[in-house]
Amino acid sequence: MNLKTEGIKYAGSKRKIIPAICELLSELKEVRTVLDGFSGSTRVAQAFGQLGYDTSANDISVWSEVFATCYLKSTQSDQYYQSILDHLNGLKGVDAWFTQNYGGEVDEIKRPFQSKNTRKLDAIRSEIDSLNLAWEDKCVILTSLIYALDAVDSTLGHYVAYLSAWSPRSYNDMVLKLPKRFEMKSNNQVIRGDIFNTIAQNEYDFVYLDPPYGSNNEKMPPSRVRYNSYYHIWTSVILNDQPPIFGKANRREDSRDGVEPSIFEEFRKNDHGHFIAMEALGKLIKATNSHYILLSYSSGGRATKQELNDIITSSGKLLKAIEIDYTKNVMGNMRWTNEWVNSDGKYHEYLFLMEK
Repeated sequence: MNLKTEGIKYAGSKRKIIPAICELLSELKEVRTVLDGFSGSTRVAQAFGQLGYDTSANDISVWSEVFATCYLKSTQSDQYYQSILDHLNGLKGVDAWFTQNYGGEVDEIKRPFQSKNTRKLDAIRSEIDSLNLAWEDKCVILTSLIYALDAVDSTLGHYVAYLSAWSPRSYNDMVLKLPKRFEMKSNNQVIRGDIFNTIAQNEYDFVYLDPPYGSNNEKMPPSRVRYNSYYHIWTSVILNDQPPIFGKANRREDSRDGVEPSIFEEFRKNDHGHFIAMEALGKLIKATNSHYILLSYSSGGRATKQELNDIITSSGKLLKAIEIDYTKNVMGNMRWTNEWVNSDGKYHEYLFLMEK
């Protein structure tokens, strides 16, 4: 399968396992409608769309909604979007909100972007709103803008802390490029909302679930590993709402530690000693009205082998379990009896295909 997807630097990106996901999907019969339940950077949803499935992408973040709309819903020609990007690339930079809070000069440190690029961002983001584009078309342009910023940042890939010295890529000039969209051959849907609401209101032939895993560091405040915190800048770029900010990283006020996380980003245990997020995952799988469910899980997560076994076997029949070793780029069938979670200190990804 010659699938090409795009995305930002993203914690938990599934780029490397897309071939394995699509291979499992291709082996199933009578599958037409598919859901990427935690679509994030939308790479998996992009792959489903390229394969011609009626694809739904669901996520709670506005930037994920924008990415998905760009790839799954936009219909104008490349020439149409390129003319807009050419206009935006030609704008002169200005000093405004993004530069004040996220731009730094070369002799400064601890900022995610050099000021020459945030000045371009300030000018471009204001101009995008003034163009009064249709939502689907605006999403293509905003996706291009985020990719352009992601290519010149000075971070480790998230925005809760910044590098102490400028990264080599941060010296480059930000340039908006046309996202690599694909010919749409299916009826697609983009949903921004709680996954429980999505699966309660819709039925799918195949559902892919990749809930967030967070950190194994018990001392880390839960909000610090939440996607809302990691990518707060992308929220501000999309909304252009100039929100109240706080802290050294100038995070959005709505990403504070005290803000209630998604249930799947709650890494504490309940009174019975069970991880709250794992209980939520079990409830989600039981509630999902789908013939097939494919669950991703990482060896960096906190679930035990027994917990995952209980979740899967209580809700359906396990058809196949796949283990992927990133360091060796090896994929193979996994015997459920093997010790596998953090057993060798290496990072592994697991795919569990279930039939309900």
